[in-house]
Amino acid sequence: MNQTDLPLPCQYFVTLDNGITLHYLDEGPLTDNATADHSQTVIWLHGSGPGASGFSNFKGNYPAFSQAGMRNLVLDLPGFGRSDKPEDVRYDLDFFVTCLNGFIQALKLGPCVLLGNSLGGAIALGQALAHPETVSKLILMAPGGVEERETYFAMEGIRRMVEVYGQGPMGVHEMREVMSLQLFDSSQLSDDILQERAAVAVTQPANLFSTMMVPNMTRRLDEIKVPMLGFWGSNDLFNPPAGVFKFLDNAPDARFILLNRCGHWVQVEHQQMFNQSCIDFLRQTA
Repeated sequence: MNQTDLPLPCQYFVTLDNGITLHYLDEGPLTDNATADHSQTVIWLHGSGPGASGFSNFKGNYPAFSQAGMRNLVLDLPGFGRSDKPEDVRYDLDFFVTCLNGFIQALKLGPCVLLGNSLGGAIALGQALAHPETVSKLILMAPGGVEERETYFAMEGIRRMVEVYGQGPMGVHEMREVMSLQLFDSSQLSDDILQERAAVAVTQPANLFSTMMVPNMTRRLDEIKVPMLGFWGSNDLFNPPAGVFKFLDNAPDARFILLNRCGHWVQVEHQQMFNQSCIDFLRQTA
């Protein structure tokens, strides 16, 4: 079954002021937005791999947060999942932050938790810098935005992803070839994930990756004052693991877990540890 056919529970669409319609899941306790404390509302921001979506990236994680009493807004970024995929925009950090901030305003959320993997981590950083009043805490998994573009494109995983994507539509075989590099143990890569992502990849605009520009925000990390929990795999082939120390050296309130035998997808590769560590962090810093 393709993701586009999946009967996802509690799914919604919202149209922003810029005309972009975003798809998201809303799982966990619902709140009265007029009076709610949104500090335990988590917005999930996925990465930029072909065919990515919020459900595909985080389906093994957000249910545990929901069971712990947290509201979870699992977002499909523009250009991904079931959200709009315009062909006439530049998919740079400013565009993604504009859409994320529009989403937060449209749902009338107060300061909330941003949880982001890879590109999603960079967007979380961009939101915290541009609109600090909207963010209560950050959870980051191998976040982008702390290296120059040339450094990322020298990584084996990104080089191979660009090469395969450039050869034409990605089926399940091509998706496996790329995504096996995301995991230290590629046997954890299920056929369901590959099928879900292949179904989305064929719908994505040609300009999505060519216009995806994210600046190096390392020098501005000291401006982010909220508590921050991060994860990185020492075997990551997409984002250099040394990025951990950029956060520890610059962000005022950061703690990171560096894992061996782990690639780019800590939330999949070490699911139980990830879920519990995040829940403990959110409870302890409430």
